[in-house]
Amino acid sequence: MSLEAVPQEEAVTGPVPVVAVVGRPNVGKSTLVNRIIGRRQAVVEDTPGVTRDRVPYDAQWSGRQFTVVDTGGWEPDAKDRAAAIAAQAEAAVATADVVLFVVDGMIGATDVDEAAVKMLRRSAKPVLLVANKADNQAIELETAGLWSLGLGQPYPVSALHGRGSGDLLDAILEALPEPPPIIEPAERGPRRVALVGRPNVGKSSLLNRLAKEERAVVDAVAGTTVDPVDSLVQIGGETWQLVDTAGLRKRAGRASGTEYYASLRTAGAIEAAEVAVVLLDASEPISEQDQRILGMVVESGRALVIAFNKWDLVDEDRRYQLEKEIDRELRRIPWALRMNLSAKTGRAVDKLAPALRTALESWETRVPTGQLNQWLTALVQATPHPVRGGRAPRVLFATQAGTRPPRFVLFTTGPLDAGYQRFVERKLREEFGFAGSPVEVSVRPRKRTGPGGRGKAHG
Repeated sequence: MSLEAVPQEEAVTGPVPVVAVVGRPNVGKSTLVNRIIGRRQAVVEDTPGVTRDRVPYDAQWSGRQFTVVDTGGWEPDAKDRAAAIAAQAEAAVATADVVLFVVDGMIGATDVDEAAVKMLRRSAKPVLLVANKADNQAIELETAGLWSLGLGQPYPVSALHGRGSGDLLDAILEALPEPPPIIEPAERGPRRVALVGRPNVGKSSLLNRLAKEERAVVDAVAGTTVDPVDSLVQIGGETWQLVDTAGLRKRAGRASGTEYYASLRTAGAIEAAEVAVVLLDASEPISEQDQRILGMVVESGRALVIAFNKWDLVDEDRRYQLEKEIDRELRRIPWALRMNLSAKTGRAVDKLAPALRTALESWETRVPTGQLNQWLTALVQATPHPVRGGRAPRVLFATQAGTRPPRFVLFTTGPLDAGYQRFVERKLREEFGFAGSPVEVSVRPRKRTGPGGRGKAHG
């Protein structure tokens, strides 16, 4: 693909902005490009000068698409082939919306870097100063000296390991020109809420209470609702799309006929929702079926509010028993928001909207990379991984891979004990919250390149 090529979708979405990566030879530009695009596509060698032409790649971050252009090493007063490479780099700057100027954070500013700054100033393009090879906190502190280049804040990054890359990508999005109105996301529709639970826990009664009218058939006979029923309901001054689903009696594999299809449709409603309200009958013991439904929601990665309905039927003895059941049966999901209500009397129904908002906010939370790694460094220093077989794996850094739900990746020197991984997740919740949302924490051990060879994080 040449830089001048126009993607077919451009006529619909507007031009895709361009980010040029420039710098002197061997500062890690291609490694940084691979980090930005999320795959090893740009050729990386320890020998300077491997990249010669402008090479564009498609990239995306937080839903924004852009083109990142890798360039060869720029040098002033270059001759012959080096001059042609430098000219290509300058052409990339001329056609870019934002320029990433990469310097070696371990070495600091050189005469060539200072000459490049003059070229960049002439271009009058927005420039982000990237201090690459900042593989640890000591080097990161040293990069403060790069303010002397006059390009503003240096962004310390380890393109090889990913350290600081999330903050750099956030800065790139801020520096990009505003997207044209045609590609701005449409106004968000009503948040989608699935009402789920076993038969006769009061799902339809709750829907009717919230809607302030009879939207769903309510009957003392369990299993009245078979098809999911979509309703737009005003709760707490906001419109929500509620789906009242059939109560799940059996596993889909054991159900037959109408129940089988009701089970499939309920599972589909959970998948289509953003947050699920699982209703439990507070007057009865938490059942295996309740546990299975909660498991479906957790497996789907949706935000979760557990509503104990029929609270008007709960006496002091039942409250005591219920507390013990919650400690025993729901200990796997202590993060789920819990509330006690009565669809019949209206007790505490007005607290549902704030709970839903809290759960959704947690579900969409993104932790800045710098803040995440400062916290993680302090955590692993205070509580290192236990020694196993004479060695203990080290956690090198972390990044948040996504939201809805929040997903974190720990880059390590080796596999972590499952208990230590759960410890990190628990401390992550203590520090950053995530009430009402599942959190995924995965580990990527560094893959060894050979005996005595330098390891690289794979994935």
